[in-house]
This record gives sequence, C-alpha cells and structure tokens, in this order.
Amino acid sequence: MFARIYRPAKTAMQSGKAKTAGWVLEFEAEAARRLDPLMGWAGASETSPGQVVLNFDSQNEAVAYAEKAGLPYRIDEEHRPSQHPKAYSDNFAFRRRKPWTH
Repeated sequence: MFARIYRPAKTAMQSGKAKTAGWVLEFEAEAARRLDPLMGWAGASETSPGQVVLNFDSQNEAVAYAEKAGLPYRIDEEHRPSQHPKAYSDNFAFRRRKPWTH
C-alpha cells in the first residue's frame, strides 16, 4: 500500500477554512475499481485503502507514523492561494474596464 500525506484544501462550498489546519495520511488503492456486472456499481476487491484516512496535527507526526508502520509515502506540499484584496467601492470606480451592470 502506498500512502499520501497532504494538507487538505478548503472546500469549494464554503468560504471558511475549517478542517484545513491538520495533515492527512490517506492510502491509495492498488487496483482500479471494477464494475459489478449485475448492479453496475463500482467496487473493489478490498475496502481498507480507500476508506482509511488518518488525521495528524503536523506533517512530522504523519511521516513518523508512516515510517514506523513501514509504509512508502509521498508528501504533497500545500498550495497557498494568492490573496487579492477587494473593496465594494471598486465596483463603481472610474478605472473599471467594463461598466457596472446588474
């Protein structure tokens, strides 16, 4: 089993940053999912890799756990979005390229 260590990004549905402070160790599936011929659902031969997600407070704790368990792992560096400060009054500024409409 191969483990992936990463810091989760904020969800696209919320503007808050809940559940983004910690690090996650997640197992990647070894085999692709297969379609069940009777029902058409996607399934796998084993359930544990896709369903086990471990949360850690720091990257070092996650790496220490993976090394202690003898798991090969990959660290995905976190991506920080760039900040673009905006003001409501910019909607009505004279330097605006397109006219403001509803």
